Amino acid sequence: MELKNKVALVTGGGTGIGRATSLELAKRGAAVIVNYSRSQSDADETVRCINSKGGQAIAIQADVSKDEQVRSMAQAAVRHFGTIDLLVNNASVTRHLAMDDLESATEEVWNELFDVNVKGMFYCARAAAPFMKKDKKGAIVNLGSIAGQTGVGSSLPYAVSKAAVHGLTKSLARALAPDIRVNCIAPGAVATRWWKGRETQMNRLAPHLPLQRISTPEDIAAMICTALEQEAMTGQIITVDSGQTL
Repeated sequence: MELKNKVALVTGGGTGIGRATSLELAKRGAAVIVNYSRSQSDADETVRCINSKGGQAIAIQADVSKDEQVRSMAQAAVRHFGTIDLLVNNASVTRHLAMDDLESATEEVWNELFDVNVKGMFYCARAAAPFMKKDKKGAIVNLGSIAGQTGVGSSLPYAVSKAAVHGLTKSLARALAPDIRVNCIAPGAVATRWWKGRETQMNRLAPHLPLQRISTPEDIAAMICTALEQEAMTGQIITVDSGQTL
């Protein structure tokens, strides 16, 4: 699928991987809806950057864990651009908790992470799917994590939520075929604000990776766009981690 003249919704599109993806989609000719929950200034800056280079972008606020807000966002996007062709389910949250501290994995933590990381992705896919089906062609990319493959991450609930995203990807790929393709990118360590304050840990990790580098948001954005373009692929979990899981 050529991305030029397509309409893409990127959740959490104002920062990190979401921002890099919004910019890369615009570079390839797509109109971009930059979703944000709280980071309005970052989303507005991403939109300004796209529009200043001749692209098309708008920012829309919505908490993806709230189905009503997600449906309103989709309707607003369609009113502005006419449809939704592409969805990048990037918005995610985490808690940094010791993996062996089971008592810290409270009901509040479980609910927060699953509401955003899993249910939020489902809500966005459900809201966008009717417009993609109407045009008989659409593509969704969910952001998973190697934490969902290895069971190790910033917290136990986070790792489990990302494993659920991988499962959601496969189920949606079956449910939405043949009109809509659904794939998942599973990054390893990425140099985003999630690593702020942990630069020493990142610097220790990099030399031990086969490629001896930490992935950048732009690395992940490029693979997201490739997955959106590839018309012969659905239901796949694609790892981008500089060899971290080898």
